[in-house]
Amino acid sequence: MPEAAARSMDAETFAAFRAQIRRFARERLVSLEPRVFEAGEVTPDIRAEMNGMGLFGLTIPAEYGGLGLSIGEYIETMMEVAWAAPAFRSVLSINTGMLATALKVGGTEAQRAEWFPKLATGAIGAFGLTEPDSGSDSAGLRTRAVRDGDDYVLNGTKRYITNGPISDLVLVMARTSAENLPKNAHVSAFLVPADTPGLTRAKEDRKMGQTGALTGDIVLEDVRVPTSALLGGEEGRGFRTAMMALDAGRLSVGGSAIGYARRILDSALRYATERKAFGETIANFQLIQAMLADSKVELYAAESMMADALRRAEEGLPVSTEASCVKLFATEACGRIADRAVQIHGGAGYMAEYDVERFYRDVRVYRIYEGTTQIQQLVIAKAMLRDFAAAA
Repeated sequence: MPEAAARSMDAETFAAFRAQIRRFARERLVSLEPRVFEAGEVTPDIRAEMNGMGLFGLTIPAEYGGLGLSIGEYIETMMEVAWAAPAFRSVLSINTGMLATALKVGGTEAQRAEWFPKLATGAIGAFGLTEPDSGSDSAGLRTRAVRDGDDYVLNGTKRYITNGPISDLVLVMARTSAENLPKNAHVSAFLVPADTPGLTRAKEDRKMGQTGALTGDIVLEDVRVPTSALLGGEEGRGFRTAMMALDAGRLSVGGSAIGYARRILDSALRYATERKAFGETIANFQLIQAMLADSKVELYAAESMMADALRRAEEGLPVSTEASCVKLFATEACGRIADRAVQIHGGAGYMAEYDVERFYRDVRVYRIYEGTTQIQQLVIAKAMLRDFAAAA
């Protein structure tokens, strides 16, 4: 991030706002989880309620109707939202994370003026990067955008796209050159309204967990958009924009893992202090205490990493490596904490009657999307080697 982030609120005002979101997530959103699971989505009326809390405009500048939170304020807020089921975070995170970042760093003033007010008031965004044959290899995508007079014609398929089935706007990454160019300049980004002729939003995917968090394919067949849809008005900047947006996305996923891990550990503590065996609560058993302690250590480590990364981001320092570190550690730790919570519950932890069975399934994908753990390892190692070579 080239410039230090200006905080949108003074510390006291933000603390009050964060406390309000904490109550909303833990009381209202948690109470709405059964409705979301039954409907298979965060229904429009619930989205409207979330919009009324300002959640869709968290990072959108105030002059466009948003709250204009800094990156640190945003992630801290999302960690509170993440106490509730992942579906709630999922429906708003593309707006507040990837699309907001992409428009800020790569959009024209006209594009920001058109889309920020809509996104800030509940229009649903999607980030069209992953394809059937190019997930982690994002530079190898096949979707094409061919210039035709004052238009571009797009063809291709995007896979596992968050909010794909209900999206109003899709930021599509596409090749504007058939050949791979230096610095991935063959990739450009396009703002495509979901009602554009030729764009089809496929039926939602069936997944292991995260019920209500919708994903699905987006198919583009001779989708014609004006040149004004080219993000930033310049070809070849799409990959760079995508990578900058992914920094925010990876911090957001790391924050979501931390927020959900807090709830999972709370559930494990609650069960351990209520469940009795051999005449006493199982919280008195040292091996149960060891699992609780290990979970607290990992959660504290993840929180400390996040705090450092956000401090750097707020100071305007580059955080790509740190974002990958946080995303890797926090999501892996969340998985281990969920596993221990199931173990603490014993046989009950395998039953759908208890939340930990769902928690266990929900958190598995955190280690996969926004770059798998293995991709984060490669990103971190390459940065280390590059910095070492530069210093030498």
